[in-house]
Amino acid sequence: MRVLGLMSGTSADGVDAVLAEFSGPSRRPRWRILASASIPYPQDLRRSLVAVGQGQPTSSGELLELAESLTEQQALAARRCDPQGQAELVGCHGQTLWHRPPEPATGRRGASWQLLQAPLLAHLLQRPVVHDFRSADLALGGQGAPLVPPADAALLGGIGGWRALLNLGGIANLTLLPPASGPERRASVLGWDCGPANTLLDLAVSRFSAGQLSFDADGAWARCGQIDEALIARWLAEPYFRQSPPKSTGRESFGSEDLDRRLADLGAVAGRAIAAGGAGDSGPGGPAPGAAADALATLTAFSAAVVAADLQRGPHPQPLELLVAGGGGRNGFLMEQLRRRCRGTAVLPLDDLGIGASEREALAFALLAWWHHRGHQASMPAVTGARSASRLGLLAPCPGSGSAGRG
Repeated sequence: MRVLGLMSGTSADGVDAVLAEFSGPSRRPRWRILASASIPYPQDLRRSLVAVGQGQPTSSGELLELAESLTEQQALAARRCDPQGQAELVGCHGQTLWHRPPEPATGRRGASWQLLQAPLLAHLLQRPVVHDFRSADLALGGQGAPLVPPADAALLGGIGGWRALLNLGGIANLTLLPPASGPERRASVLGWDCGPANTLLDLAVSRFSAGQLSFDADGAWARCGQIDEALIARWLAEPYFRQSPPKSTGRESFGSEDLDRRLADLGAVAGRAIAAGGAGDSGPGGPAPGAAADALATLTAFSAAVVAADLQRGPHPQPLELLVAGGGGRNGFLMEQLRRRCRGTAVLPLDDLGIGASEREALAFALLAWWHHRGHQASMPAVTGARSASRLGLLAPCPGSGSAGRG
């Protein structure tokens, strides 16, 4: 069956699309990627999504228009990836606006809001759409995240020792796969959100460049600065980073307010980042040292340090390899920091296994949609903490067809 997967992560920078074909047993399917595409969100849309995702007051009418615009972008990415309409089914994550993990101490259940008008998307693509993948797990007491580890286990499998997969999107999240053989081969697949990857970095770059830049290309700006290792050690002692899995987080925890606090710790404020030319530390001649470069160096190293700390303290042996996907994999300085801090683990791009950095999560949601179509219980309680496994997603049939897709 050919399925199209659509993913937009916490960075809210655009949509990744993958057209994949699945066959065979659900737990270990045969699969291949037929096509992929990525499109950036228009700047106005991205700014609105980031603002709403950090609690900016927004009217109902504005939210409605935002949902329509976002859905149209999802459809555009789908057509770019699959112009001939080969997909029989679409799996679409939508855009997370807010994620609230459960609070066991207070009994408060978790909730998560992925913005999307799924029936409209099904109409625009003339294909049934599986969406709302997190709600069933949340209703069963789970975190609703991360959802990609089951797909990693099904699509990639294990090696001779523990294998880790890392997504460096807005948030850094890990999957740990047990060995393919030996006494630990029956151990549970593990996974959790480590903490910030690009959320704080992108916000800081936008602030320091007065909105002229949205990310630190290859980490060049950060590479000019000095890392405050003592401050990173202090940050790693914060409650979230010491919390044991299952755990999940997002921009609501690691957004503008969190950046303000960390910049205050660094003694770096936006005004100090503005160079004499008025454009910030990064001008026509390239990044220059200064308060902003020091802040970005420390924030980038912090993103690597939260991953390294989790790998070192986890309830598992040190993984043999760490396969990296997501936009942060294109940040050379961040990758250097990962390699330096994850001692004893080979840090490699996921591309080496034939899955592009921007393809992994879109491929996962294509698989999750296929699993929904088959009635397969895709969630992993060992990862999310839910009381039981469940079938994930809701189906928006193609309007007027009455069909759940061709099998």
